[in-house]
Amino acid sequence: MRAEPYDFEFDPKATALLIIDMQRDFVEPGGFGEALGNDVSILRKAIAPIKTVLEACRKIGMLVVHTREGHRADLSDCPPSKMARGRPRRKIGDDGSMGRLLVRGAQGHDIIPELYPVAGEVVIDKPGKGAFYATDLEPILRNARIRTLIVCGVTTEVCVNTSVREANDRGFDCVVLDDCVGSYCPEFQRAGLAMIKAQGGIFGWVSSSKDALKALAA
Repeated sequence: MRAEPYDFEFDPKATALLIIDMQRDFVEPGGFGEALGNDVSILRKAIAPIKTVLEACRKIGMLVVHTREGHRADLSDCPPSKMARGRPRRKIGDDGSMGRLLVRGAQGHDIIPELYPVAGEVVIDKPGKGAFYATDLEPILRNARIRTLIVCGVTTEVCVNTSVREANDRGFDCVVLDDCVGSYCPEFQRAGLAMIKAQGGIFGWVSSSKDALKALAA
């Protein structure tokens, strides 16, 4: 696959598509992202490219993993510091137009319809930013003999970057598709991708949906 800082080689049989937090709470009006004062329409630009990659991965039978950030209904797994940080006008657990914000089981916590999981796809519910923290993602990947991750989702500088760093520490190779990730802040999008591919790919590689589709088709 054409990528930066150099071409990314992968075996589809040992590769999984990891779609991070494409939840209604982050990309639709009335959710947690908007409660923090963000323009959620910016993130929606990533939906169509992700969908094309998702369909290509499904076609060849690649393992697909979706993550959702959220908390138990009693918020016992949500640190008070996380709830208070940023002094939001509506906090985690408060009522929103799609149910309680970032609470598992609420409508807003679920994945958007455009990218909704099909039978057999893995859904990881995570309480933090990283996909590996306090989840069973690592044993699932190990048991499937996965060595490589194609990474999509939101947001680039937070949950995507955190998950890629966690994956790197665990020995997984990651390629992030630049048009399949998004940030509420354009400058963070650029910086987040630059950090991943810096210093010879210190955390991973950066490519695009176009180049990924070519590689998957081949």
